Amino acid sequence: MIKISYKKINLPFKYPFTISKGTKTQQPSLIVRLDYFGQTGYGEAPAINYYDITVEKMIADIEEKKVFIEKFSLSDPERYWHYLHHLFPKNPFLVCALDMAAWDIYGKMKRQQLHQLWGLDTANSPITDYTIGIDNQEMMVKKMTEKPWPIYKIKVGFDGDVEMVAALRKHTAAAFRVDANAAWSITEAMHKIPLLKELGVELIEQPLAKDDWDGMKTLFANAVLPLFADEACVKEEDVLMCYNHFHGVNIKLTKCSGITPAKRMIDKARQLGLKIMIGCMNESSVGTAAIAQLAPLVDYVDMDGPLLLSEDIAKGVVFKEGKIIYTNGYGLGVEMGEW
Repeated sequence: MIKISYKKINLPFKYPFTISKGTKTQQPSLIVRLDYFGQTGYGEAPAINYYDITVEKMIADIEEKKVFIEKFSLSDPERYWHYLHHLFPKNPFLVCALDMAAWDIYGKMKRQQLHQLWGLDTANSPITDYTIGIDNQEMMVKKMTEKPWPIYKIKVGFDGDVEMVAALRKHTAAAFRVDANAAWSITEAMHKIPLLKELGVELIEQPLAKDDWDGMKTLFANAVLPLFADEACVKEEDVLMCYNHFHGVNIKLTKCSGITPAKRMIDKARQLGLKIMIGCMNESSVGTAAIAQLAPLVDYVDMDGPLLLSEDIAKGVVFKEGKIIYTNGYGLGVEMGEW
């Protein structure tokens, strides 16, 4: 029988993290632990105000249905995900954390890390970017220059954002990706994207509001840079919606409800000829290690969560100039601190 425990944590950012939707100095997150016949698995779900899911909500759902979470024979993580998906239809974040923990246990039972279990070659894992949050020009330059990196994701969506990218470009020849977090109008996007191309930007993430499909159709038809969905691609059925509106999708485990559906979304995106990014939501090394298991399957990786923190809660994936360095552990390959 499964035994569940959990912790609420606040992950402190090294610098205040600002995007077009607001600023935060720490990332509230829920860490779950599942114990099953001598094996322990960990999972994580950060709380994101934009999606109206708090750590307190996740804890309340656990307590309300704890007996059902624990009443399962964990022989197959995919079956467990389906069970949890129906148990918590309105809380994909919690399902994600539990799904991660189940896969962690399963890998440990099989004495393999998940990418090995799936027969994936980590030599094919893309380099992760490093995010530069919105700030004044001096601070954005400082954040970038103190962290030499081969790829930067630059948050935009404010007056003078193109000029800011131009200022950053003066300090590095690294690849740039730009994320508007749904902040631009179609007029702004049509004007700014060609200018960003001239500055060496390689792709644009979520330029328009998540439900502006007509605007995206127009932008897609006139695109001079690849356009990637983020807020517009949350769950499995969204992948098909993004076809002929975006060139690629950013799949996030927390939003889509875990490793299990993320694998299916990757398969669907490949069938449609979409490029695939797998992204983070400022997770600790626990959630980041789960992302790393899927990295060999995708084209782009945004999994810099632990790099943005001043303190972490676990040891797992590390990076060397953006390259993912995998541990020798089983499951997610994570070593948790004190529980």
